[in-house]
Amino acid sequence: MTDAVAQHRKGIAVIVAAAVAWSTAPFFTRLLHFDSWTILFWRGLFGGGAIALFLVAAQGARGVRDLIAMPLSGWLVAGLSTFGMVTFIPALQLTSVANVAVIIAMQPFAAAAIAWIWLREQARLGTLLASLIALAGITITVSGAGGITDYRGIGLACLMALAIALMTVVIRRHRGTPMIAAAALSNFLGSVVSLPFAHGIGAVTAADLGVLAAFGVCQVGLGLTLFTVGSRYLPSGQASLIATLETPLMPFWVWLAFAEVPSVRALIGGALVIGAVVADIVAGRRVQPAQPTER
Repeated sequence: MTDAVAQHRKGIAVIVAAAVAWSTAPFFTRLLHFDSWTILFWRGLFGGGAIALFLVAAQGARGVRDLIAMPLSGWLVAGLSTFGMVTFIPALQLTSVANVAVIIAMQPFAAAAIAWIWLREQARLGTLLASLIALAGITITVSGAGGITDYRGIGLACLMALAIALMTVVIRRHRGTPMIAAAALSNFLGSVVSLPFAHGIGAVTAADLGVLAAFGVCQVGLGLTLFTVGSRYLPSGQASLIATLETPLMPFWVWLAFAEVPSVRALIGGALVIGAVVADIVAGRRVQPAQPTER
């Protein structure tokens, strides 16, 4: 197996794991009864702390230096990630989940377009087709949702999807940047931004802190770290596409914990998304260029 193929497979596995971690957000949100800014504040502290501890444990003094002496590209990644985090929850509050989910599904297209403009990175036709199928699946999943559309919420959701798509391309462009340190920084920045608006910080109990800690460590810290690492090995459009596995996985955790059976639309849409991602992965492996063997 060539190094290129091995790295491609590694990237796929890591991004899939990131999607699984991110998909637990509804589970943790159901367990908490606070305003979104309070959740963002505590989640950011725990998530950033977990990433920072992992970085120091894995890299020692070098990890500390990465956290302290962050280059401009790292600040850019952290800023985009923070912007995505703090616009996501308010978007859900201002408009329907269906609207936000469909806009998130456009992220692979945005990432591929930005990568083409900036990096001249050509997206495979198969990836574009798989993105369309995934978009159709997510549209079916959320088509039964109701609610009054709020243009401010739709605008925030668009900004969030654009920020994460741009972050994906920046990560691939600046592979030498300490991206895990940037992920830790983004969580801490999210807490700082949320602090002036959080009204329930003092009402958090010890049990709530346990849930918030798990939320930050498992869903935010682990998910963002895995996505940051995996994006180095895959084209931006494909990384964003694989990450859409988060959407059909969300109902699974809610069903497992709260016995909420997914609707038929959710099952059909989830099957389309998963099928599109698997098909794109298989097609990507088939078109990997053959490398000459060393004699």
